[in-house]
Amino acid sequence: MSRKRADPDCPHLDLVDPVEPAGDVCDRCVAMGDTWVHLRACLSCGRVGCCDQSKNKHATKHYHETGHPLIQTLEPGEDWIYCYVDEVTFED
Repeated sequence: MSRKRADPDCPHLDLVDPVEPAGDVCDRCVAMGDTWVHLRACLSCGRVGCCDQSKNKHATKHYHETGHPLIQTLEPGEDWIYCYVDEVTFED
């Protein structure tokens, strides 16, 4: 995903550095023997977690545990970033 232009309503986009997703599964769901709906990657550390449509909501839990504000979708054909702090979605 390309780096997004800074938005005056979300200063967190300036914090994005290129990171590689840490995998192609939600490792917390795998450890629990559970499944997920969609995957999201943290743009601070690359951690992959499941979306809020998944019952475990590991991407959001990661935000609450770390304060890392931005995630991106890992779904084919989608290209967006979401900021938890400002509750804003940015699409290409």
